Amino acid sequence: MSRPGGWDRRRGIAAVLLVGGLAAVAACSPPGAGAPTQGSSSTAGGTAGAAPTCGDEDVTLQAYIETGFPLPKALMDEFTKQHPNVTFDIREDQFAVITQNAPRVLVDDPPDLMRLPQVSELASDGLLLDLDRYAAAFGWDQWPASQLEQMRVDENGRRGDGPLYAMGLNSSMTGVFYNKEQAAQIGMTTPPTTLAEFDGYLQAAKDAGLVPVAQFNGGATGGLAFPLQNLMTSYGAPTPINDWIFQKEGASIDTDTNLQAAQHLEKWIEAGYFADDINSMDYSMMMSRFIGGKSVFIFDGDWESGNLDKQMAGNVGFFLMPPATEGGAQAAMSAPLTYGVSAKAANPDCAAFFLDWAATNEQARTIGVEVGGSRPMGPADAFMPEVDADTVTAQTLAAGAKIGEDNGAMDFIANATGAIYAKSWTPNLQKMVAGQQTPEGLLKAVQADYESEIGD
Repeated sequence: MSRPGGWDRRRGIAAVLLVGGLAAVAACSPPGAGAPTQGSSSTAGGTAGAAPTCGDEDVTLQAYIETGFPLPKALMDEFTKQHPNVTFDIREDQFAVITQNAPRVLVDDPPDLMRLPQVSELASDGLLLDLDRYAAAFGWDQWPASQLEQMRVDENGRRGDGPLYAMGLNSSMTGVFYNKEQAAQIGMTTPPTTLAEFDGYLQAAKDAGLVPVAQFNGGATGGLAFPLQNLMTSYGAPTPINDWIFQKEGASIDTDTNLQAAQHLEKWIEAGYFADDINSMDYSMMMSRFIGGKSVFIFDGDWESGNLDKQMAGNVGFFLMPPATEGGAQAAMSAPLTYGVSAKAANPDCAAFFLDWAATNEQARTIGVEVGGSRPMGPADAFMPEVDADTVTAQTLAAGAKIGEDNGAMDFIANATGAIYAKSWTPNLQKMVAGQQTPEGLLKAVQADYESEIGD
């Protein structure tokens, strides 16, 4: 997830996780047009046909990253240790600010590396560098195709196919974290295997005087989209949701199974399973309460695994959202922590070399797991560090493998367009909490906003 991105807090979502509200910019050109001539960088390395490097001369990479999120800095520090001629000039902002400023920054102060919000509009406006040359040079096109498809944008601005415009520092995934001590109090000794069983534990938590779920839903990045999409995975298959996110012709979020999911979320709201102040709770408040033992569950991503292993050592567990029917396939929001290279970057070859290093270097991959809590990008048979089996990091990595087996990875519903998260999902979900929106109205309103944005 994008993380579902930087909510005033140490970790971003990601997912992956990618909010709307991009500032308007004039469409400069089709995807890739206006990019500098490949190989024009002063740091281009090697002979024709060789994979680019950072060379031997001093290089300063301009990096625009999400504030508080430790993985990029940890990787950049290690890269400089291994390549002392390369240093990083880092600028940090909250993810919501990056989202709003992305087009202007890419034009006026183009970084070599940038944490990206929704990719398709930036690619369509010619603001991101087409990375296909690097994919061929480094062998990225030999990785599992599913790792990169979310970052490909075709000539019509639709994701899933076409040139590659971004790379992930790792691949994040969402599910449910739980406090083991409180779970034991409500009789949950193992994770639930069906949605009905999970419902029972939520009610048991409420009956025990505990807060079942502290979920952020305040501001421009409503966290109720997390449990909603998790519920969508319980009732339906991920492919139609990905089709909608990737703007496939005729795709709709207003489906029978998604309506069942939205109705189930409404039942949770009406049953009082969420904290009373959910609509004023931000991400940092959610994490503080969960770590402080004031919530049994939260819906969040594996980027928190390393943090929770430190803050709640031995007292935190993780499970994928259970299916509505026992034994059913499982799916999850799963997306790269997305970084791109400006079409006007001064050092694109060195930036691409860093992205390849982050996915293939053993120490970098170790940092990706231990600091980022997620599975790194890269070849299917790439090195993976050993992880203590008793940690929640081990649980999230195992869950990621299960999603791969079930072919259940899907992008975040907030990533369908640049503005759909902040301008449609979030306000409509906040209205649901306030009793001012229905499940049917939610899906119809979001679909109408979606069609207005993509021009259908």
